[in-house]
Amino acid sequence: MKLTFLGTGTSFGVPVVGCACETCRSEDARDRRTRHGALVEWGSKRLLIDTPPELRMQLLAADVNDVDAVWFTHAHADHIHGIDDLRAFSFRGGRDVPAYVPQGTAGYFHARFPYIFDAAVQVAEGTSKPHVRLVEVDPEGRLDVLGRIVEPLPVPHGAFTVYGLRVGALGYITDGKALPPLVVERLRGVKVLVLNALWFGRPHPTHFNIEEAVAAAQSIGAERTFLTHLTHRVRHGELEESLPPGIAPAYDGLTVEIPE
Repeated sequence: MKLTFLGTGTSFGVPVVGCACETCRSEDARDRRTRHGALVEWGSKRLLIDTPPELRMQLLAADVNDVDAVWFTHAHADHIHGIDDLRAFSFRGGRDVPAYVPQGTAGYFHARFPYIFDAAVQVAEGTSKPHVRLVEVDPEGRLDVLGRIVEPLPVPHGAFTVYGLRVGALGYITDGKALPPLVVERLRGVKVLVLNALWFGRPHPTHFNIEEAVAAAQSIGAERTFLTHLTHRVRHGELEESLPPGIAPAYDGLTVEIPE
C-alpha cells in the first residue's frame, strides 16, 4: 500500500497571500504547502482523501491519472471545494465516483453544489458536470471500500466531527483536536500514522498544535508518524530537527510505502 501527500497545508496554504514571513519566502520546496489532500493506493485501486481547491494541480504534480473513490473527512471549504475536478474521472470513466462522507453531512454537499447533486439541474448539451455518488458513513461501523475494510476514525473539530480512516496498517487523521477512546482502539497496531499539527506552543480550539500531536502520536506508538495540515508558522527543516525519532513533517509530494 502507498500513501502520497498531495497537500499538507491549512486553509490558508503556504505561502499565505500577502505574507512575507520566512516560511512564505522560503526557497525550500517542502515549505510550499497546498491545501490538504492525500491519495492511498493498493493494487490498482486509488482512494482520494478530500478534494482541496488545488486538486487538479496536485494530481498533475503526482502524475495521478484516475481515482476510484473519495473519502471526505469533513465539509469545510479547504477540503471539498475542488470537487469539480472529479469531473475528469466521471466523464472519462462514464461512471459515478463514490464519495464517502461523514454521517449527517450529505446536506452540506447538496446545498453547496446543487449543480452536481440536484437531478433537476441539467447541464447544456455538449458540456459536463461531475457525477458523484455520496455514501454517508456510520462512525462506529466498518465498510468495504474498493475491496478493503476501512474503519472510520471520528475525531472532534469544533462543531464538526472529522472522519479519519484506518485501512490496513495506516491510520490517517486530519483536523482533529483529540483522539477519543474508539479512535485509540481502532489505531492499535498501525505502522504509519498521520496527524494534523498547526504550530508550536499556543493551543488552538479545533486542531492539535505540534506538542499535542506529538503526545498523541507517542500514545499510539506507530513505527512512523507524519504531521500534516501545517501552517506558515513552522519551517520544514526546523520542525524536522525538533521532532523525536519516528515523527516527521510531511510535505507535498511525499510518498510513503506502507507494509501490508
